[in-house]
Amino acid sequence: MSDTAPEARPDGRTDGQGGSAAQHRPAPGKPVPVSTYRLQIRPEFGYDDATAIVDHLDALGVSHAYLSPLLEPTPGSAHGYDVVDHSRVNPEAGGREALDVLVKRLRSRGLAAVADVVPNHMAVPTPARLNRALWSVLRDGPDSPYARWFDVDWWTSGHAILMPVLGSRIGQVLGSGELKLDSSGSEPLLRYYDHVFPVRPGTESLPLAELVDRQWYRLAHWRVADEELNYRRFFDVDTLAAIRVEDPEVFDATHELLLELLASGELEGLRIDHPDGLADPRGYVRRLAEHSGGAWVVVEKILEGSEVLPDDWPVAGTTGYDALLRVGGLFVDPAGAGPLSALLAEVTGEATGFPAVVAAAKREVVEAGLYAEVHRLVQLLVQIVAADVRLRDHTERALRECVVELLVAFPRYRAYVVPGEPAPAEAQRVLEEAAEQAREHLPEERWDTLAVVVDLLLGREVGSAGRLADADRAELVVRFQQTCGPVMAKGVEDTAFYRWFRLAGLNEVGGDPDRVGVAPEEFHAYCAQQVRDWPVAMTTLTTHDTKRDEDVRARLAVLSELPLEFAEALRQWRRLAAEHRHQELDGQTEHLIWQTLLGTWGSGRDGGPISGERLLGYLEKAIREAKLHTTWTNPDEAYEDAVRSFAMGVLGDAAILEAVEAFSQRIAGPVRVGVLGQKLVQLTMPGVPDVYQGTEVVSLSLVDPDNRRPVDYPERRRRLARLDSGARPGDLSDEKLLVTSRALRLRREHPEWFVGEGATYTAVATSTGNAVAFGRGTTELDGGVPQVVVVATRLAASLERLGGWGQHTVVLPEARPGQDGPGAWRDLLTGALHDGGAIQLARLLASMPVALLVREGSSEVAAAATAAVGEDAAP
Repeated sequence: MSDTAPEARPDGRTDGQGGSAAQHRPAPGKPVPVSTYRLQIRPEFGYDDATAIVDHLDALGVSHAYLSPLLEPTPGSAHGYDVVDHSRVNPEAGGREALDVLVKRLRSRGLAAVADVVPNHMAVPTPARLNRALWSVLRDGPDSPYARWFDVDWWTSGHAILMPVLGSRIGQVLGSGELKLDSSGSEPLLRYYDHVFPVRPGTESLPLAELVDRQWYRLAHWRVADEELNYRRFFDVDTLAAIRVEDPEVFDATHELLLELLASGELEGLRIDHPDGLADPRGYVRRLAEHSGGAWVVVEKILEGSEVLPDDWPVAGTTGYDALLRVGGLFVDPAGAGPLSALLAEVTGEATGFPAVVAAAKREVVEAGLYAEVHRLVQLLVQIVAADVRLRDHTERALRECVVELLVAFPRYRAYVVPGEPAPAEAQRVLEEAAEQAREHLPEERWDTLAVVVDLLLGREVGSAGRLADADRAELVVRFQQTCGPVMAKGVEDTAFYRWFRLAGLNEVGGDPDRVGVAPEEFHAYCAQQVRDWPVAMTTLTTHDTKRDEDVRARLAVLSELPLEFAEALRQWRRLAAEHRHQELDGQTEHLIWQTLLGTWGSGRDGGPISGERLLGYLEKAIREAKLHTTWTNPDEAYEDAVRSFAMGVLGDAAILEAVEAFSQRIAGPVRVGVLGQKLVQLTMPGVPDVYQGTEVVSLSLVDPDNRRPVDYPERRRRLARLDSGARPGDLSDEKLLVTSRALRLRREHPEWFVGEGATYTAVATSTGNAVAFGRGTTELDGGVPQVVVVATRLAASLERLGGWGQHTVVLPEARPGQDGPGAWRDLLTGALHDGGAIQLARLLASMPVALLVREGSSEVAAAATAAVGEDAAP
């Protein structure tokens, strides 16, 4: 048998392991979402628009609408993560009144809402007065009642908040007259084009240059930010300033409305954006749990490799990138790694491995884009060693070199070290392993300095005794951890992921392009751990942050199964495209273009290539994020023209499109298997599944902003109504909608099988690695015997090469205690009835590559499916 991972016991644990599921569930009486549906609320799709599709969410089987940030953002914000006022619901989306109407409509259908929360930062908008708290701080400095809100280093040179908004240097701006004092209103203002700033009281009568110099902010050329910024920001985004929610007063002020919505029941849970940016993420989630009464909370935490969420966080779990990695990996063939590497080298003329690409990208980010953050760490170290005679001989240059190498080598978004507490063993291990790598890039005379830095970062006693409580040492521990996340995000996700494309679908948030495929055994082990420790964490396949929608990745995953056929096809496409290729176009970008074209190739009524507008918008973002030939701040028009010319040449060449269409038809069967398989697995595995807006049918969007395009909900309603009337699925989108709606409805009817306190997970044995199967049930019924069995085909191209299923079987679990015979199972997707025990996969999966089996008689959904679909309703 292929599935040999340890099975979960009836209580959800595996033998020999403890469990902590209770502390990672909401408090007794607090709701647990059964499933969520993500809605990107923005001016173009406000709360009234969301209200209009509640009937569709209900028909799908969703339990909760999952809303992007509610609070008032910068006007025109397309995402809501740039909050300017924590006391108001986004007025451009309809405000509190429209939100209340949406909630009332959801309740009328038995649904509820959860929402995104942005605790880490606020917007630095244009004009700045849109952020009342920031405006006060700019005017009054440390005396502002909001001064404690912002993570500002007031005591740097100039004693002022850096405002890097000028198009040229300050001397040139003053000399040109572009900066003006405006005294016509209720308060004097400094104006610079669209930017408006307050004037520090008592300085309004000074000469302009002196007035500018006396403000609590420093107006500067925009390029100064990367070197001298003195407020903590979100990654490297100057227009998002970090706030200090570790301060109880700041927490209370910024969360009052959200907590009110939780207390009233208008919200039933929260998704926390980027907790790793906070000074004390554990303290934050503990305070949130206390103030919310233990509501369902998930955190946007990206786990690397075998990393797990800290067990002492009172949260339900992550937002699901770790699940995305495992689910997607099930449908990627590890055997394709070698041939795809060879093809990458052929196209690019390079054989550089991904780890080397990551190291180079992180180093660039550390030494350039995040120079200001690194400089602050070095200055803290300089202060620490200067104040301790036993450490004084460690030079600033040595300290900087050590910090740079540690940041480059550190493999995670954060090590969870709390000042004043012993560093957790895992944090010690990871940091010391990073130090080992850093040592390889440092001369031997720096090794002693590196050891000191590591000890300080782990909060150990080093140098003179009795200094563990020093404020500088505590700040160093916190700020280093706050810097690791931006280095990973900007260096890996937003740079390396755009430079190396062996298989572009693996370049995903929380993913590892160097890791090809996940075995069923590993997937089962992961699920057993989740049901034991994090049973109501979120699972996902697509989010507003994913680089590609789930179905684009499913299409690309098939290339791992057919690497030689893809290589031959690609060679043909490249020969046909020779006349469109400019000598400046590099191989990596061309390889990305071909994979993007194939990954977004539509079928049926939406068949054919991506539009030129969408492709060019995506490629502009991709090549600028790569920062190899062009950047956002220094665009290279010649290179960008070469990329645009090639892309549009390909899209306009009938011979090329015909060849790509032919290959797309070749992979249609395996693509169908991946699209349906990963969706069904995600919707039924341990956790609370999220469906990103529109992805209930095939969705081929790319990274933001492409994934915010309008969703055709009337079309989705029509499709679902047809399926519910008994019609056969007409295409892959219909099939995906069938899988999604039947799985979500089953979850909503029987939440105890999926998110209940007694919910179980059981690996179900198959005789082939081309199928993955598992059972869900509850200890409250028949001692945990599964009531649901999920079966999904995987790696269909290799299955085809092997001649199909042959005599391979899956063993449906035993009958209920006291029941005569093996029992029967109803497939909710086809209506077919199957006897329990060993069943041939060829029969079970004759009409669809997936099966959603429910014990006959145990579910009203099964009876409804039989009536609506019928046993012979195979597509």
